[in-house]
Amino acid sequence: QTEEPPRPSFLGIHSRDMETKILYISSGCRNAMGFTPAQMMASEAKSYIYDSFNSLYPTIYTDKARESEDDEDDDDESSAYCIYMNLHTTANIPVLHRVISMRADNCVVVVATAFPERPFRDLRELQVQTLDGKLQKMTINARGQQAPIDKRRKQAIQSGRSPLYFSRSRQIKAVLVLEHPDVTEIETEETGRRPAGPHIAFCTSSISRLIDVDNSDIHSFPFLKLVAPEDLAHVAAFFERLSKSSDVLFETFSLLQRPNVIEGDVFVADQENPRVVVEALGANVQDGIAILIRKLRVIPPPKRDSLGNYIHSKIHEVSEDNGYLSLSEFISSDCNTSDAEGWAELP
Repeated sequence: QTEEPPRPSFLGIHSRDMETKILYISSGCRNAMGFTPAQMMASEAKSYIYDSFNSLYPTIYTDKARESEDDEDDDDESSAYCIYMNLHTTANIPVLHRVISMRADNCVVVVATAFPERPFRDLRELQVQTLDGKLQKMTINARGQQAPIDKRRKQAIQSGRSPLYFSRSRQIKAVLVLEHPDVTEIETEETGRRPAGPHIAFCTSSISRLIDVDNSDIHSFPFLKLVAPEDLAHVAAFFERLSKSSDVLFETFSLLQRPNVIEGDVFVADQENPRVVVEALGANVQDGIAILIRKLRVIPPPKRDSLGNYIHSKIHEVSEDNGYLSLSEFISSDCNTSDAEGWAELP
């Protein structure tokens, strides 16, 4: 059986408001829709939706009800949304796309996969499949005047749907955009040097919920100085793969929980600094790369052998019994690879 060629896909970041202004978009949009990133930048994401529910699309992310003041910045209510929609190409031809989106602070990260071989069907109803903070599957339908999303979500929970997974930790996510990384000068040996690497051009404030930094303090800061030293070569290889591909790629690595960002702050040595294991979803965007990172767990710093080298563990593996779907399972263009029955099936 021959393997299907990879489908056109792209990553985009748009504002989390009714405007849905495109902040960044990867080069894959050219293969999927025919537009260049420069043509799509600063335009409204909803304007590319061919279906009549395009004006309803922003309400998926903006109609969140707040149960308390403490919930105001809580981005864990949904781990991922799955929406099928027709997006128009440069020739104004509708092409079916599966859109997997995730909220992170004041923006929305979207990974769209095209299905150009599917015959056109007018999708008159906005259907949203979600995995929420407890990773419970539910479906939200919107026809005409949409009822509040939160009300429909509560109704789905009360209907007694069986949860797919239980998340043992909060689904904390952050988005970063890095200047085009130059990995040619990054050493692969653990010499103790901290390479500068790509600088951070954009970061959501939710980064402070993953590691002990403020997003304003790490603007223009070298990203690799946030990475655990034993994973520098690992992350450099990830950046190199991203620089050579228009695909959306995935990786798992560790960040320092308390990186040395501000001179004069209390310094925590690498060998005493806990590691925050994160999943990363990345893609090339104009003038850099965009990365969505999701916190998995916190682990103690690794031990060293008699020669001073870090003893590597299996932290890069995502265990099946950890109570969550991996980002690659969320985004997979083949719905049959997902452990969640019925998740992201073609309409």
